Amino acid sequence: MSDLSAKRVINGTFGKVWLESEFVAECYKCQVKESYTRENVPMCGSLRDGKKLTKVEGTGSIGLYKVNSRMARLIADQIRAGHDPKFTIMSKLDDPDAYGAERVSLTGVAFNDLTIADWEAGVLGKVECPFTYEDHEFIDYIPEV
Repeated sequence: MSDLSAKRVINGTFGKVWLESEFVAECYKCQVKESYTRENVPMCGSLRDGKKLTKVEGTGSIGLYKVNSRMARLIADQIRAGHDPKFTIMSKLDDPDAYGAERVSLTGVAFNDLTIADWEAGVLGKVECPFTYEDHEFIDYIPEV
């Protein structure tokens, strides 16, 4: 049984993101998820259906403070030219008080939309960048202690 101490709970303040190996200093949040689709499989001799995994879908989003035109530079011209740009994202969460760091690499990242303009007087600029991805690989895991 691991010993849980409050200081070991990982703090998102220490998260970092790289997009195409370029550090994204303006990133303030990152979320990556997989959803699983299972189909019912009728089973002879049972009133209950079995379940068969038939699809895995990866989705995510990064939140950016609006300090530059990074996303427009990476996406807009390619989309207008009819290309579907794909990217690699690396996420790292490394709180010095935690039991370790977690790094994951996402490949085949395709952004679902591009915010062209969104601002309001007296409000800090933020941009939400939702995406899908084709695959992931954990580079580092936080160990169970």
